[in-house]
Amino acid sequence: MNSLNTAIAFDHRAHALESVNKATQAHVGRTTQVLASPQELRQQLPLTTALAARVQQQREQVRAILNGEDSRLLVVIGPCSIHNIDEAVEYAERLAELSTQVSEHMLLAMRIYIEKPRTTVGWKGLLYDPHLDGSADMAQGLHLSRRLMLRMLEMGLPVATELLQPLAASYFDDLLSWAAIGARTSESQIHREMVSGLDLPVGFKNGTDGSVSIALDAMRSAAHAHQYFGLDAQGRAALVATQGNPDTHLVLRGGHQGPNYDPQSIAQACSAMRKVGLVASLMVDCSHANSGKNPQLQPQVLQSVLAQRAAGERSLRAVMLESNLLDGQQALCDTLQYGVSITDGCLGWARTQQMLLEALQQLQQ
Repeated sequence: MNSLNTAIAFDHRAHALESVNKATQAHVGRTTQVLASPQELRQQLPLTTALAARVQQQREQVRAILNGEDSRLLVVIGPCSIHNIDEAVEYAERLAELSTQVSEHMLLAMRIYIEKPRTTVGWKGLLYDPHLDGSADMAQGLHLSRRLMLRMLEMGLPVATELLQPLAASYFDDLLSWAAIGARTSESQIHREMVSGLDLPVGFKNGTDGSVSIALDAMRSAAHAHQYFGLDAQGRAALVATQGNPDTHLVLRGGHQGPNYDPQSIAQACSAMRKVGLVASLMVDCSHANSGKNPQLQPQVLQSVLAQRAAGERSLRAVMLESNLLDGQQALCDTLQYGVSITDGCLGWARTQQMLLEALQQLQQ
């Protein structure tokens, strides 16, 4: 069976081991493949002492911005998803150069999204299918994903991602400066428990219906200590005990009824947060429902955020943007165009650079 181990389907009608083995062969519904444990992958691709210190410094910078202690704007930006390592590195090199130009007023963190939630089926991301062919080489996906994040850190860029599969978080959480919990998982108890044990700032997105109550419940839950069923660094089943994560915030991404980045929506979100004892700290996702899934409208959303900040709205502390080397999106096929997203549409680099330099001028004023 090579490296694959057939999962045992227990037949409760059979009591003899021979009968169980026959039932296994006849009714098998899945296979399993042993992967490296989080500890083993970290040993294969270690975080150096110097880079570890950089991650801690970047986390403190993100915390300071989200807590209102640093007046800069946090900008989480990059491709909707990573599917080509060379493209991601080229984009990061450009972003790192731009980051030095805007660092006085903006902290740029690169999106390294290696997992993609699917409404039904489809490509699940670099972590799950790095070869884009359905081969599900997750062992290679884990290796490539961690290696890419380390490369971003070497360039000086903070790493940001969405944590979709809780079992995968331990493979990368030592490299992250910021993480998101998506609109479909903010209500998940498992994700709230996971966040309660992370030593980094995390944003919870409002629900797909536009409601912020689920995200606020998630923030309050994640701030508390939890004990839950999980895995240790060696990949063994374990009781995980956490102390709670105080560094969470709300991410507004719009909903079925439309955008929620306008001044009235911002005021309502701040009021709702204060009513339950939360600090009003907001990130606006300039994509998704806030732009009507039209990437070319993202600069318009950013302009609104900057105008509201200029008018004195201090709760607006961060934005998220989907950007790639080239505009638009493409379907997954055998002849992919270099630099174009294969998931959500993105804003091309030329417009991205122009947008951020214009934002810099406004923030300077």
